[in-house]
Amino acid sequence: MRWPNERVLVIPRALFDSLGAFEGLATEVDRYLDTILDPTNNSFLARDLAEDDPSFKQIIAYAIFHCRGRFLHYVRGGKSGEQRLASKGSIGIGGHIDAQDAGQDSLGRTTYVNGVDREINEELLLHTPYRQKLVALINDDSNDVGRVHLGVVHLFDLDSEDVQANEAPITALEFLDLETLTARRDQLETWSQICLDRLPELIGGLAV
Repeated sequence: MRWPNERVLVIPRALFDSLGAFEGLATEVDRYLDTILDPTNNSFLARDLAEDDPSFKQIIAYAIFHCRGRFLHYVRGGKSGEQRLASKGSIGIGGHIDAQDAGQDSLGRTTYVNGVDREINEELLLHTPYRQKLVALINDDSNDVGRVHLGVVHLFDLDSEDVQANEAPITALEFLDLETLTARRDQLETWSQICLDRLPELIGGLAV
């Protein structure tokens, strides 16, 4: 087994289709998220099954970190949990919502928020105040990874760039401006390419 004993939060692909399937980014977050995080609509599924079953969408938190016009970028090292993305550049931190995040709660917003906090704290050390907001959902059915995942894009606006990697697969971590990221677009994973193309819109009134 690739992921022994790991169970991840999923929704039926049919539910996503009924809400209005899309390619790329959708900024109408509440239209989707309220229904997705309704405990009657989601469940935990063994990741070994979910990764190869396009009848389900795994819910992924995908956090972008911004500070004064620069964005956190890193390269997924060879020990990355998702080998299909290894060696790719990324501007998104996060991952699956696991069964451990539920605790004694239902599979609703509390479980999701617990999962977001856990993933970020596992991967990064944030030594700076920040504000965060939900800005989009992301979907890409053009490849095997995207076909079984649905991302929830969080924007973290940081007071400083005092951020460190907390896991070995997070390599070459640095803040880059939009021009530099655009020049590296072809080296980014697909989700990061999609977000990069609309970063000015996603950060709204923040300085770019």
